[in-house]
Amino acid sequence: MNQFFLAQGQSKELDPFPHILEIAIRKNTNIQLNSLCSTTSDSIRIYYVLDGKFEWIIQNRHHILYPGDLAIVLPGQTFQGEKGFMDIGTLFWLHIKVESIEVFNRIKLGSWSGLSESESLTINRILQLNNTAVLVKMKEVFTAFQSIQSELFQQQIGFKTRVNQLIDELFIQIARQSTHQNNLQRDFPQAFIKLEAALRKNLSHQWAVDEMAAMVGLGTTAFTEKVKKYTGFAPLHYLINIRISEAIKLLRKEEINVTTIALETGFYSSQHFSTTFKKLTGYTPGEFRKRDSSKN
Repeated sequence: MNQFFLAQGQSKELDPFPHILEIAIRKNTNIQLNSLCSTTSDSIRIYYVLDGKFEWIIQNRHHILYPGDLAIVLPGQTFQGEKGFMDIGTLFWLHIKVESIEVFNRIKLGSWSGLSESESLTINRILQLNNTAVLVKMKEVFTAFQSIQSELFQQQIGFKTRVNQLIDELFIQIARQSTHQNNLQRDFPQAFIKLEAALRKNLSHQWAVDEMAAMVGLGTTAFTEKVKKYTGFAPLHYLINIRISEAIKLLRKEEINVTTIALETGFYSSQHFSTTFKKLTGYTPGEFRKRDSSKN
């Protein structure tokens, strides 16, 4: 799907919809320092993961999102990347302005919404009381997002009504899923959680795909399919992302030299490490370390 970004006051497609602050599809292909620092939301933010793995902190709670997962950040809630930057992957997002926040944090959407007062109140209660931040396996939401995008760009007869109906539909889907999702723990095989822990513990080892597959009791093909499904990446790409995330932690310890970090995180040489690191972050390890230390 093609990338796009519409912002209120900058995109004519949003002129009929003052309540839509932003809507976008963005693919992030490299790590940029301080690209997702802590902010307090002044709107309802809905994020849907198309591919990749995102580690976020929403209202002081840590969450990991995979393809098909949805995050909702309510007004007044804090939101940031686990490491302070946006992870590699693709997101579809929608930011909705609220008319007001009333007693007991009740959110009033505005006259654009076709939800009845009682329906709106019920959805508010569900989102507030359940403390819902991340909903898993929300693939049907992608269809609604696609329809909103299509209506905004094509602007056929009735598009204003249809866009608002689709946003209402999003809130209904989110509320329904929230009532069924009593446990926010993802239905993610424990074997994969243990695998990632094992990989991080011994990153200097040159892991092969068949070796990783054997650790979780799967054949190479089945393992590759499952890793792609749950992380959005092929196994070796998934492993490289782990290596880079661990390297970032070590680079913040100035007493450890770059060559040592390269070998400890499984790269063949400091040059291999530097090339891969720059490809994913935009900086060489030395540049990253210098930039990071200047921020502290």
